[in-house]
Amino acid sequence: MMNKISKHIIDVKKRIAYATQNAGRPNNSVQLLGVSKKKTVAAIKQAYECGLRQFGENYVQESIEKIKEIRLDCDLENDIVWHFIGPLQSNKTRLVASHFDWVQSVDRMKIAHRLNDQRPQTFKPLNICLQVNVSEEQAKSGANLSYVLELAAQVSILPNLILRGIMAIPEKSDNLIVLQAQFNTMHALFQTLKETYPQVDTLSMGMSSDLQTAIKCGSTMVRIGTDIFGSRN
Repeated sequence: MMNKISKHIIDVKKRIAYATQNAGRPNNSVQLLGVSKKKTVAAIKQAYECGLRQFGENYVQESIEKIKEIRLDCDLENDIVWHFIGPLQSNKTRLVASHFDWVQSVDRMKIAHRLNDQRPQTFKPLNICLQVNVSEEQAKSGANLSYVLELAAQVSILPNLILRGIMAIPEKSDNLIVLQAQFNTMHALFQTLKETYPQVDTLSMGMSSDLQTAIKCGSTMVRIGTDIFGSRN
């Protein structure tokens, strides 16, 4: 019997496929990241059973406990890719560097240096996306647009990190013109980075409410929480 989460994943994948086709882009050019913050291990396992392999977490302590529990589960293969997507404080970088495969929220060199220095030597390099404050909101995390190219240049030479792309959370707005303009700004920046860094392949933008617009503007990874797992408490 299909559970609710499985049905939701199928529906989201259909929406991604439809938006991708409408944008004239190749099939499978957009990855689905399930945002599992504040969700249980049981919910993650249900999503896993429906084929989801990439999960995003926002809170360090909560996510570490879940990652450890899941990695001890004999019923699951060790093939989940864990993305840290929340704001990251300096005193939490060691935990993130030793448990995650990706960090999508690097917005300053202090954090990048700590992740690089604290990545275990036996691990593969940590995949990094630079978080961009594309809406230029004072209260929002992310690097200013004018700083991103400088930050990319510095991150790209750190041996235990791999610069993979950029991530953004646009401002909450019902104005499609404003939203699309911010997504287009991100896509232009993404193209500029790709010209300099061949390994850059990820433009992480778009959530449950703006998935279609993000894909139309070139997103390669959408971060979906509510439409997979339901609303958070």
